[in-house]
Amino acid sequence: MSAPSAAACEVPLPASWRSALAAGELSAPAGQRAVLTEVGPAAAWTAVQLSDERRRRAALVRGDDPPRTLLTLADPVEHQLLSADFDGRRWAAFAVLEGRTLDSPWSLYVWDAATGTSRRLARSTLPGPLPQPVVRGGWVYWAQGAGGGRATVHAIHAAAGGTPLSLHSGVLDTPFAAGDLLVWREADRTGRATRLAAVSLVTRRPAELPSQIAAVRDIRSVVSDGSAWAWIAGEERQRLMVWRTGQPRPTAPLAAARSGPASGTASASETATETASASATEGIDQPRISGALITWRTPEAAYALDLRSSSYTRITPRYGYAQARDGALAVAFREGDAKAAGSRSVIQVVRTDRLPGLPACG
Repeated sequence: MSAPSAAACEVPLPASWRSALAAGELSAPAGQRAVLTEVGPAAAWTAVQLSDERRRRAALVRGDDPPRTLLTLADPVEHQLLSADFDGRRWAAFAVLEGRTLDSPWSLYVWDAATGTSRRLARSTLPGPLPQPVVRGGWVYWAQGAGGGRATVHAIHAAAGGTPLSLHSGVLDTPFAAGDLLVWREADRTGRATRLAAVSLVTRRPAELPSQIAAVRDIRSVVSDGSAWAWIAGEERQRLMVWRTGQPRPTAPLAAARSGPASGTASASETATETASASATEGIDQPRISGALITWRTPEAAYALDLRSSSYTRITPRYGYAQARDGALAVAFREGDAKAAGSRSVIQVVRTDRLPGLPACG
């Protein structure tokens, strides 16, 4: 049975959002260019890549404090900070891509805020999931290719070190945190479909997913904050799907317009969804979620959807990307002509409780 549609509509970016985002602009050190990597819960920290003419470094910004260097990258041209996570207290983990393409080798590091030093946890030269570390309770979690199209989910205690635990192996994607769960998409035993699987971030043992999520098949780009879930379904006609705790089934607030004549007669809700969201769903990618706020990007811009009002807005002038996470919203784009040498890199970080809800459509 297909999911019911809850058609969303587009509204202009409110002045209140514009001013709140502007007030949260991150200032890079003089002469350096910042690239957003990750935002932390409640905007308490931001992981960025900082570059100048001589060096490139992975850095952590906490509030108004100067950036703390996690690692100076060995190659300031080829190497780049790919992903990061921080427990807000002592341990950060981050991945460095050792080339300009996503199939390049990568290294995973852990950083100790108490000593200001980093050490390498893992390095991979095999095809597999992109590294996106999760740091919880003093443990670091990630997945890496194991050969033969398979990958292994690993965990290691940040302070104790030693040999990483192997939690699970299979044909799987990058794991992500969903509340107290570590979740990933995995091919089933037949190899013809994909499903979601999880382990507990407390016990590191297999864990059950909500029945509405466990039943989902053949989706991509799934994200969650533990109580709300979002993912992309469909190939030729993409749909942004949402499920929140307490709902009987997922809904589809956004769907791309049909590429050709539809068979039969579309329902009023399906038609509204197509009309409202066609400009925002061409190539929808990288959804992120925090409660009632969902962000995503397209090849042209980044958007935010407020599930409370069923309305969404474009939050970058052109290109760029956005991240909603655990009470935080981060936006990155280039001011001016995004493809011109004189454009300026802008990173804006704000707590979502400082943003009023998007207005409902009239």
